[in-house]
Amino acid sequence: MTRGILIAGNESPLFSALCTEAAKRVQHYAVAFIPRDQEPQTLEEPKAIPGDRRIILDWNPPSPVSAKTLVLAGKNKMEHIDDAILVCVPPAFRKKPETLSAAEIDRFIDCNIKSWFFLVRELVTEFENRKQGTLSLVLASELEAGLKGDEPDLTGPIAVSAFRSFAQGILLSSFNAPYSTMGFSSSEPGEVNAFAAYVFKTIDEGKRSSGKWHKYGKFGLFGR
Repeated sequence: MTRGILIAGNESPLFSALCTEAAKRVQHYAVAFIPRDQEPQTLEEPKAIPGDRRIILDWNPPSPVSAKTLVLAGKNKMEHIDDAILVCVPPAFRKKPETLSAAEIDRFIDCNIKSWFFLVRELVTEFENRKQGTLSLVLASELEAGLKGDEPDLTGPIAVSAFRSFAQGILLSSFNAPYSTMGFSSSEPGEVNAFAAYVFKTIDEGKRSSGKWHKYGKFGLFGR
């Protein structure tokens, strides 16, 4: 039986590294992107290139209906979803507060906070029905997430904190679930390839890694 892997989230070096790891394990895998541009009128996802193993799925992150359609499309393309990996690397808004438009603020919250609730709800429902599956919530290091720089980032820290809190809640609430849940974070900026390999290695280990927050760093790899 073919393993169905879905990777969804912010396009980034970490996202690409996770795709590389997925390609080592399966012939085809599915991806869905949160748009880079926060303006509502630009929703085009990156296009597949010849020879690419990715199956790009349509996703409008602020829409709960789109989340349901995304999971259904993943099942149709891959027969089933075994591993869902959600990647949080929110874009930075290095602007003065008065220069942020209302549309930018709304779009950022919709795409980088609300979208996770909609998608996880659909994935958990699918895994509950199948009585199996792995849900992994992956947070980049602070530098990759745009939390540090010459100018303050007004929005990235909010999205990162929300994602971390949401992931921790998922880990606690799914203790007796028939599927596995895992949280991942890294303290090593720039080590996206090693971090991605660590994420998949931990997922491959199976149920004994479930329910834990796994940290990747040069001072040791551990979960808590």
